[in-house]
Amino acid sequence: MSHLLQLITPALPEVFMAVAAMVLLLVGVFREKESTTLLTWLALAAMVVAGGLVIRSAPVTAFNGLFVVNGFTSYAKILMLVGAGLTSLLINSWAQREKTARNELPVLVMFATIGMMMMISANDLISLYVGLELQSLSLYVLAAYDRDNQRATEAGVKYFVLGALASGLLLYGSSLVYGFGGTTTFDGLATAVKAGPASLGLMIGVVFVIAGLAFKVSAVPFHMWTPDVYEGAPTPITAFFSVAPKIAGLCLFLRVLVGPFGNMIEQWQQVIIFISILSMGWGAVAALAQKNIKRLMAYSSIGHVGYALIGLVVGNEEGARGLLVYLLIYLFMNVGTFAVIMSMRVKGKNVEDISDLSGMAKNHPVMAAVLAALMFSMAGIPPLAGFLGKFYIFVAAVNAGFVWLAVVGLLASVISAVYYIRLIKIMYFDEPGTAFDAPDKLAGTLMVGCGVLMLVIFVLPSSLVDSAQAAARALFLG
Repeated sequence: MSHLLQLITPALPEVFMAVAAMVLLLVGVFREKESTTLLTWLALAAMVVAGGLVIRSAPVTAFNGLFVVNGFTSYAKILMLVGAGLTSLLINSWAQREKTARNELPVLVMFATIGMMMMISANDLISLYVGLELQSLSLYVLAAYDRDNQRATEAGVKYFVLGALASGLLLYGSSLVYGFGGTTTFDGLATAVKAGPASLGLMIGVVFVIAGLAFKVSAVPFHMWTPDVYEGAPTPITAFFSVAPKIAGLCLFLRVLVGPFGNMIEQWQQVIIFISILSMGWGAVAALAQKNIKRLMAYSSIGHVGYALIGLVVGNEEGARGLLVYLLIYLFMNVGTFAVIMSMRVKGKNVEDISDLSGMAKNHPVMAAVLAALMFSMAGIPPLAGFLGKFYIFVAAVNAGFVWLAVVGLLASVISAVYYIRLIKIMYFDEPGTAFDAPDKLAGTLMVGCGVLMLVIFVLPSSLVDSAQAAARALFLG
């Protein structure tokens, strides 16, 4: 038994979460009545315990090189667990209010979270794929969870079909990498790439792997599922999609490209630059025409992925630090914004049109002030945390000689500021429409907390930046 414990210790957070998820599944089955709230709080407790285990994890490579733990993976897992935990509370609140609560809901979130944790620590293309598919299969079901809603069902089907295509691209790329690299382990691939110039077959394989991962983070041109899924899925589930999988996907992107393929940076850098520019540009321009606030947030998230990918383009410790700081700020901006969108209700019915925000400052001044702060932060306007996220990304690009890319990012930020500020104009200067119902306590607390955090992080960023710096250093030290 002690030998077994010693063997599984590196993956103890993941093992604990998997056991907890199966226990919760059994609790839900054997309880005679619906227990979603109980299971949600138990799932949240499991995430807290898993977070504690992650913090205590020692750096190690385990399971014959399939799994790695270091400062970078620990930072990414904590960030992802925070996002999953906060959105789990929103999901339960929505399910109880809409009377759609079922015991499998928090269990699905837990299995998706386990998949993301495995992805982040994957040190082999095979373990990467297993973790990614565990996450994806859970997300497909969550997207279509509100099965009596035609939009939600359609969103789930679109996500599944396009996700299967992306998985095929990733697998095909992995098979080419194995064929021309001779191994699937990250360490073995890094050694093979260092041994000599990369073959054309290996380069093509890496491009297909990038395409598969770009789909998972909804980067252009692999973004086509995002607006429909964001709009069709229930709002708190959309909130979950917008934070936890994005954090896991971008951190995995960083590990895959700077780890095994770090010596091929001149080849893959061009592809990431192309994807980054397209994502920033399309995210800024396409959002201008949106009338549904969830679709607007979908294009906003595409734009934010474009900015984050600049840190990957840089491909050094400073770029990784910028990306990690950006993800931390993006997490709280999105959770706060979706808490506001979830509170957009008139006579018990959800409303999603941007025009429904008209005059909100008069009817709900606190909610309007919080949304205004979050929109200014997303636009990157000081003195709010969103400015710091873009600042660290752009500074890393300038210091690495990508001044022109930073300028493109700045121009995209200016364009995107138009639709963020338009929301503020509608709230504060348009004639008041029908007043929203009072938000529930949980959503109100989360939105206010996230709004305040935007100011606090801007004023006191040092500890957060230092932890991101330590995580980035761990990534490059291996």
